[in-house]
Amino acid sequence: MAHMNVFRNRIDGGQQLAARLRPLKGPDIVVLGLPRGGVPVAAEVAKALDAPLDVIVVRKLGLPGQPEVAMGAIGEGGLRVLDTDILSRSGVTQVELCQVEERERAILDVRSARIRRGRNRIDLTGRTAIVVDDGIATGSTARAACRVARQLGAARVILAAPVGAHDTVQRISDADEVVCVCTPPQFLAVGNHYRDFSPTSEEEVIALLDAAARRRGNPSAHGARQ
Repeated sequence: MAHMNVFRNRIDGGQQLAARLRPLKGPDIVVLGLPRGGVPVAAEVAKALDAPLDVIVVRKLGLPGQPEVAMGAIGEGGLRVLDTDILSRSGVTQVELCQVEERERAILDVRSARIRRGRNRIDLTGRTAIVVDDGIATGSTARAACRVARQLGAARVILAAPVGAHDTVQRISDADEVVCVCTPPQFLAVGNHYRDFSPTSEEEVIALLDAAARRRGNPSAHGARQ
């Protein structure tokens, strides 16, 4: 693997990604990190672009018996996007879909409440949302996040990550643009492209959101347009 394909850690990945995204800098940008590992990367992007930082909490709706295959996804605020092709091919019933959604919704609500601690989402209406993760492997979570961002009103959605699997990146049509620092042909797993890929804790995510809010002079970071 070429040396340039290895990031020191998520902060390094975020700084290199931010350099690619700098031309997008403008007043209508909102940077959205995918918890948990995408948030340290997103924090560097938000800092470089002087943009507000938020999270986009999504859960994949996996097929019953094949949870790795996404039949849709849910986001905060009761949002749901479904893959009608997969649903019709798999013959999943309405009852089965509801059961999966109920289970994932419970997990999403708990995770979202813990991370946000009463803080509102930043309003995406008419804005450019940059959805950031630490890497794109299968792309199903990233695609779900892009679709949710659009449903939340984003006028333009850009998916960005330090590293992505070349074939996956080529196939993603849910974003207006996909930006990766590198898409190595020999992609094994996201963690292989980082020297330090230790887990990001929920506390770190909260601290990064707090720091971003303070930087923008908005300690409560409530959902008013920042």
